[in-house]
Order: sequence, then C-alpha cells, then structure tokens
Amino acid sequence: MDCLRIAGGLPLQGVVTASGSKNAALPIMAASILADSATVLAGVPDLVDVNTLALLLGYLGVEVKRHADKTLHIETVDPRPTKADYDLVRRMRASFCALGPLVARRGRGVVSLPGGCNIGTRPVDLHLAALAALGADIRIEGGYVIAEARRLQGARIDLRGPYGPTVTGTANAMSAATLARGRTTLVGAAREPEIVDLGNFLIAIGAKIDGLGTDAIEIDGVERLSGASYQVIPDRIETGTLLIATAAAGGEITIEGIDPSHLTAVLEALQATGALVTLGPRQVTLRATGRPRPTNVTALPYPGIPTDLQAQFMALLSLADGESQISDLVFPDRFMQVAELNRLGARIERHGATAIVTGVPRLSGATVMASDLRASAALVVAGLSAERETIVRRVYHLDRGYEQLERKLRSVGAQIVREPDAQAGSPHAAAHRNIAAAARLQGVPR
Repeated sequence: MDCLRIAGGLPLQGVVTASGSKNAALPIMAASILADSATVLAGVPDLVDVNTLALLLGYLGVEVKRHADKTLHIETVDPRPTKADYDLVRRMRASFCALGPLVARRGRGVVSLPGGCNIGTRPVDLHLAALAALGADIRIEGGYVIAEARRLQGARIDLRGPYGPTVTGTANAMSAATLARGRTTLVGAAREPEIVDLGNFLIAIGAKIDGLGTDAIEIDGVERLSGASYQVIPDRIETGTLLIATAAAGGEITIEGIDPSHLTAVLEALQATGALVTLGPRQVTLRATGRPRPTNVTALPYPGIPTDLQAQFMALLSLADGESQISDLVFPDRFMQVAELNRLGARIERHGATAIVTGVPRLSGATVMASDLRASAALVVAGLSAERETIVRRVYHLDRGYEQLERKLRSVGAQIVREPDAQAGSPHAAAHRNIAAAARLQGVPR
C-alpha cells in the first residue's frame, strides 16, 4: 500500500488539463452491454474503479481493451454470462449499473448488492422499483438481485428518493428503457452532467431519448442498439478538487479542457470565500491570496454543489477567518473526514447532517488516514495548506477516482510524493492493486 507525503505551505501555480469523468465513464461502460457491436470510448481515465468495471465486464463476456490514446475498445464476445460477482461489485457501487443493461439486452441480470465508499446508507430500492415497473421479475437471493424479463415494457417511473433523485438509479432505468417496448417516462430523474453524458452516449448508439438535463426524461424503446465512438465529458469533481486545493494553499491555477457550466454552484461558493474566478470557453482560472472568507456550503443534487466536493470544501473552510456551516442533504452521514481534519488542527463539530467549522489561522501537518475516496482528497487539500509535513495513508481510496493526482499537483508546484507505506499491509488494498493490474492487460479475462 502507498501513502502520500506532502510538504505543505506552498502556493500552487500553473496549468492543468482535466481528466475524463469517472462518474460518467462507469455507467457508460456498463451501458455498452446494450450494443450489438463494438464501442470506442475516448477520454476514459486510468483509475482503479475503471479497471474494476473493465474486469467485471470481462466476466460478463464483454472484452475491454485500453489503448495508449486513452480510448477503451469495448465489445461483447460472449452474450451468455449474466452474473456480476460479489467480489467485484462490493468494491464499487457503480457496478450495479450493469443490472439494467443485462436484463434489457440478455433477459436476465444477477448482480450482487453493491458496496463502495463508506459514506452512509445508499439503498437500491429505487433501482429495483424502476426495473419492476418496466416488467422485470425481481427477487433477492443470497445477497444477489436477480432480474428477469423476456422484454421490458415502457412505463412511468418516479425516481425521487428521500434525499433527491437517484443518480445511479436514473442510469439503470434509462439504460434499461432504451430496449423496452414503447415509451418510458422518468419522473424526478437526476439532472447531473454525468447522466446527460450517459444519455448522449445512448443516443449515439441508437437510443431515442428526450429531456436530458431535466427531471422528466422520455425514452422510446428501439429494437436494437449498435456500437459507436464517443468522447466522455471532463471530470467536474477532479476540477473542483484542484480549484479548492488552490483556494486553500493560495496561488493561481488554470484548468483546461472543462465545461464551466458544470461547475456553476461550485464556482459561486469559491467566489464567496474570496477567490477570484475567471472563465474561458473551455477553462477556468482561480486566484487566491490570503485566508478564505467563511461561507455556508450545502451539498445538493445538481445543479447544486455536489456531495463529492463536500469534504474538500470542509478542508478549505477549516482555514477561513470565521465560522462556516457545511451540510450534506444527499448523504447526511458523509462526514468521515471530520476526525482526521481535526487531527491536522481543524476545529469541526458535527451536528447531524451539518458540520460547524470554526476556521483556524493554519493547519499543522500530521499522519492521517483516508476513509473513502473524497475524504482522501480532502486530506490532500488540507495537507497542501498545512505547516510541516502531512502523510496521507490508505491512498488506494484516492486512486479509485483521481488519475495521477499527485503528478498534476507537482506540475503546479506542490511538494507531494507517493511512496510505499512500510507500516501498512491491508489485504483490501492488495486486492485493489491486483484488480488494477489485471484490468490493464490488453484483453481483460472473462
């Protein structure tokens, strides 16, 4: 297992190009099951989560090959397998997005109940209700969801949950409905750019979809879907993380190859902290000097501030000149980073779904432990701004969702290095490395 060693207190300065979006690439990869010919995806980041899903698709008879130009060539070579095994699905919730495509294309899907980051309860009842509404017979046996249908039938489906629309549930329902007979209307659908990107991919392979980017999506089922070439959108979460890191450490950074419209609420929150933000057609520049101003941040479904940036904002506001409140109305239990940020000298108190952050003049480096993907990014943000050295352990969490983050940070002046963690020997981390190594092979084994 590796750790990151960070010498903080240095401003960031330079230009970075955004990677492709993990949260868009994963459901698109799962939806490739629907196509009856090869799909080529461009801009797919080289991440543990991507490699995990590639390996899972391999076991489902879908060959995934990665090329040097960051494209994935995806093609079904055996349409018979229908079981997504627990050992892979438990590592990553997005694997559950294979269920809808499997039952729509192959008539049957057997998918383990999902795992992923420990960020609170995330039930799949809306996924299952959506597929049942489309006519699938659903049952749960031995920790697996079994969905079967000769052919799905269009229906009206409500995707609103207690904390807003379900994003992965929208992905599952929309993918399944593309091959259903008749029209499907998704009410209360997720509006996230990653859902729009999935919809645009489905349209590229022959689906008929209207209403992307709204909470009412209509899908007219077709008889078949073919392959296509498609470019994945840039990663707004990586972009937001880099901008927040600069706001915390100080300096000026330009991120190229992005869509600024995907970050409107994030940029407004950063401006509220005193950062100067300048937009270009495909780029954003942020300049920060001095301590950030306090502000209140609430994580909400899109177009609000994403829950995937809540922890990073907490690290930034730990340095604010005053008191801030941070709430997460998407995952109210997503505060695993609080204790570790406090180890670095932050003053954070949690009250239910809200954290009260009293800013301190400076953080002090220490050894901290990442608990999940975005919490690990928050610890990196804090370490970049802290005095003395910070060591972030369990960075295999970070590798699930950030493509060579330390290299990008070094390119803009950060002193951050990756090295083996001599004190760690997690079998869980070793399993992640084995999956990544296997999936990087030209042909993922089935």
